[in-house]
Amino acid sequence: MTLPTGLTLYRLLMRVAAPLATPLLMLRTRAGKEDPGRRNERLGRPTFPRPPGQLVWLHGASVGESLVLASLVSEFAAAQPELRFLVTTGTMTSARLMARRLPPVARHQYLPIDTLSAVRGFLDYWKPDLAVFAESELWPNLVIETAARDIPMALVNARMNDRSLASWNKRPDSARYLLGCFDWIGAADSRTRDGLENLTGKAITLAGNLKLEARAETADPETLAGIRRTIGDRPVWLAASTHPGEEAIVLHAHALTLKTHPDALLILAPRHPERGDEVARLIDKQGFRFVRRSAGDAPSPDHQIWLADTLGEMPLWYGAAPAALIAGSLLPGIGGHNPIEASQAGTAVLSGEHTASFDDLYAVYRQHKAMITVDSAASIASAIERVWGHRGPAIKLARAAITEASGGAMATSLAALEALLAGGKGTEIAP
Repeated sequence: MTLPTGLTLYRLLMRVAAPLATPLLMLRTRAGKEDPGRRNERLGRPTFPRPPGQLVWLHGASVGESLVLASLVSEFAAAQPELRFLVTTGTMTSARLMARRLPPVARHQYLPIDTLSAVRGFLDYWKPDLAVFAESELWPNLVIETAARDIPMALVNARMNDRSLASWNKRPDSARYLLGCFDWIGAADSRTRDGLENLTGKAITLAGNLKLEARAETADPETLAGIRRTIGDRPVWLAASTHPGEEAIVLHAHALTLKTHPDALLILAPRHPERGDEVARLIDKQGFRFVRRSAGDAPSPDHQIWLADTLGEMPLWYGAAPAALIAGSLLPGIGGHNPIEASQAGTAVLSGEHTASFDDLYAVYRQHKAMITVDSAASIASAIERVWGHRGPAIKLARAAITEASGGAMATSLAALEALLAGGKGTEIAP
């Protein structure tokens, strides 16, 4: 297949930009965005020997995908103990997570930047026997160079919202070429399946959502116990992964809650903790008494809000609050966030109506009456009151919804990967 013009131009641009890679990585390191001891990995230079035997390489962009891959590696390793695994991610947070979650047969490396020299150095050294990409982060040079080496390739848990699919449809030739490099694609939901079939003209497997079967990271028991002691018997709720514009609605809801529960505590966790200063100013402007987790402070009985502006601590907050608003859903254009982690922690789920990125999942939650849909500060306050009064959705309903929604995604995906590994490039796998 001839390389489309858009991909040809991209490869030329990356070739021209390659000399800037090292200075850019140094700047990112100074800004705390790269691991200084492992910067060479981003240039395709490994930091430990390739293990002997067959090597399965899996890549996921961020923490959510990392959890999926860790669970997939564990299942794959249990089925074929002789295999070894290489997992790549792009963020320091996901690297720390992989250090805790991966089994001994797997190691982590940072993903090489998408220059030809870095990608080729990475592939020439590791020589994977199977390449597995999670969700939808497809770096063109990485995909093209992997396919050029006749390495069997799979795209698991492919999941795209309407905005992502519209973006792909703006450059259909490039999309078809990159997606055509994969020997098997497993879609997480029917929207993605239908969209990819329209793009590629090929049948795509509706495998189900692997995130529903991934084991969420659990909170450290001692730290969680300390947080619970700090909160005591105060009524508490969580606003998880809020975005700009949503905090104002959340704060209004908390103000309403304080009228009936003067000792109530809100744990407010912005989606991007670097917005901590901005959110703190908003809280202060509205006259709430609060402390910031990033400053190491804990709330006293007089504090009304605990601003959870730190990375990687969401399991703690889900473990501490009986009710959680899964934000990103109160305003259009964001798409919502995954409620699974909250349910696995035993926390009742509240969500707004704007959940385009997880519509299939939320539809099952609603069918099982496993959540409360909210659309205003008043409805949020009312929903929290229901949960505190033990009139909210039962956790067993959420777990039933998760079981139904997963659709056997792990078994379907693992069978496809085993077939690819055994058969090599070009293996036909029934959709």
